Amino acid sequence: MGSGFTQLFDVHIEFSQSHLVFPAIVGWVLVVLFGAIVVVYGPGLVREFRSGKRSLALGGGDFDKFRFLATIALTIAYFQSMEVVGGFFPNKGFGFLIMSIPVMFLFSLLFVHGLTARKLVVIGLNAVILPSVAWYVLKELFRVSLP
Repeated sequence: MGSGFTQLFDVHIEFSQSHLVFPAIVGWVLVVLFGAIVVVYGPGLVREFRSGKRSLALGGGDFDKFRFLATIALTIAYFQSMEVVGGFFPNKGFGFLIMSIPVMFLFSLLFVHGLTARKLVVIGLNAVILPSVAWYVLKELFRVSLP
């Protein structure tokens, strides 16, 4: 039970692959959470669909096409630009930091209702502070390789 058991807790990650660890963990957490949602709510939803109490609302309702398409476009632009900017500062995580600030600002502007000067200041502070804290925690404390 000596060295064989303790080897289970040894983790070795090559630096060139370190940026893949965190997304894999998040992906598996999302899969487990999705499974839990299916187990808890799935049977009830199936019953409601079969009985006709619920139906798929494709293309109906208050669907905001502009916000939906802008979200898709911003997300794609964010990941593409993060890689490009990160290439100028290899292994520093500045691509993540520099691109997260304007993207958070634009996402917040996209989804805010009743924009006022006070809300704009809060959005601006939020867009600067939260990515900076996330960058520091991931890069410096957890030593995660960021783009």
